Amino acid sequence: MRARQRHTKKKSHWLRFFLILLCLALAVLAALIIWQLETQNRPPRELAPYLERRAEGHNRLITETTKAVVTMLQHGDRMQAVSFPLSEMTLGAQKNPVDSPASLPKRIVTVTSAEQLRAAMRDALPGDNIVIAPGRYQFAGASPAANKAGSAELPIIVRAEKLGLVKLDFILGEGFFVTAPHWQFENLEIHGACPQAEFCEHAFHVVGDAHHFVARNNIIVDFNAHFKINGERGRFPDDGQIIHNTLTNTEARRTDHSVTPVDLVAASRWLIQKNIVTDFIKVGGDQISYGVFAKGGGQENKLLQNIVICEHRLRNYAGQRVGLSLGGGGTGAAYCRDQQCITEQDRSVLAANLVMSCSDDGIYLNKAAASEVLHNTLIDTGGIEVRFPQSSANVWANLVDGKIRERDDGILRPAQNKETIMTSLYLGLHPVRNLFRAPQDFDFAWRSAPVFLSAELNIPKNLVTDLCAPTSSVNKSSTEQKPMPIGAFADFAQCLVPTK
Repeated sequence: MRARQRHTKKKSHWLRFFLILLCLALAVLAALIIWQLETQNRPPRELAPYLERRAEGHNRLITETTKAVVTMLQHGDRMQAVSFPLSEMTLGAQKNPVDSPASLPKRIVTVTSAEQLRAAMRDALPGDNIVIAPGRYQFAGASPAANKAGSAELPIIVRAEKLGLVKLDFILGEGFFVTAPHWQFENLEIHGACPQAEFCEHAFHVVGDAHHFVARNNIIVDFNAHFKINGERGRFPDDGQIIHNTLTNTEARRTDHSVTPVDLVAASRWLIQKNIVTDFIKVGGDQISYGVFAKGGGQENKLLQNIVICEHRLRNYAGQRVGLSLGGGGTGAAYCRDQQCITEQDRSVLAANLVMSCSDDGIYLNKAAASEVLHNTLIDTGGIEVRFPQSSANVWANLVDGKIRERDDGILRPAQNKETIMTSLYLGLHPVRNLFRAPQDFDFAWRSAPVFLSAELNIPKNLVTDLCAPTSSVNKSSTEQKPMPIGAFADFAQCLVPTK
């Protein structure tokens, strides 16, 4: 009996010892997995397509197992479709414009046909205000050309009296072709109407000497690159503005060409502000698309107070969609401002933007030197990535449902950001997303209090840091304002049109 008891006791000791070893082994394994997840810098939404590509051509067991893993990764990481009528926002195009020009026209020219508009633009003088009469106009053949110069005091303006009165259908590869300075376009609704949708490349092509271009309060639908901006023969269309526009597509773009609603190459000192950009899906070529990028060796461009929703009405397509980028996918040397593109961008700013529902990064920096990434809110994106040694960035006060990370020796200087650790993303946990009541319904009411800065940051003055602030609003010193929240806004309700 005693021998049996001793044997049982010995077995019990060995069992406890084995269980302790098993727990230690599992703890070590868990620590190794967490370490690998945190150091490999690849969120689930980026790992999933990589696994799909690696599994291609293998036997059915491998491909089906990979498919199940990919589905699990995407389900845990992605948010359901955003459902909200964006027309209820104070950003994007407005029925009642908020930023009309102060200058009075020297001459008003009213046009009532597509040919009259072409002629009025061809014969334009500085100070002309070309007003398109209410109606729907179709353009085919030659692009309407803006090749006569206005001036700072007397810009040439093409406009409708009010948004919604004028609709322009472009059956054209390129719509307005702007090669001269000081042209402005306002209150227009422009549609790409090509028989094969992907042939509608640009609503606006702004080229060469077309500096001080302005597009204000327009709705532009169904183009590969709604705005294409680039240099020509050593001249660059600097100092432009794209303000309070709504840019979107009603279907995926089946093209090998660039799909980027604002495609800014080699130009400097552009202001891209208060726009809504959605649904830029590229299903041809490399299947990579961007909402807005500035690249090609330009400097001091500002992307402020924009809402970018990579996938709003259009969902469940393969490919990678990036929200905002300095550097994009890079530029061929021949198209760069300095014919080299040692850096793609220098001293450019991304601030007070809301970026959502992207299958890849919300903000991506590629060879972007001395960048400022400040007070942005990213929901349902891969996060912020600073890539290559030419990239350096102050990444301050951003609220990121994803990861902030450097790659390939990028220089990242973070301060007072709130982000999600990579392990949480793989577990399907989203504490930053859950700070808001229902972001999938565009309800950004805080569940509790906003997350505020713990100390003042040396943010450049005269810079807007709140998505919902008026366009003319600027950052003020801490002695003149309430504590600043981390992210793009303190009260998202101020971004909504007041209900009557």
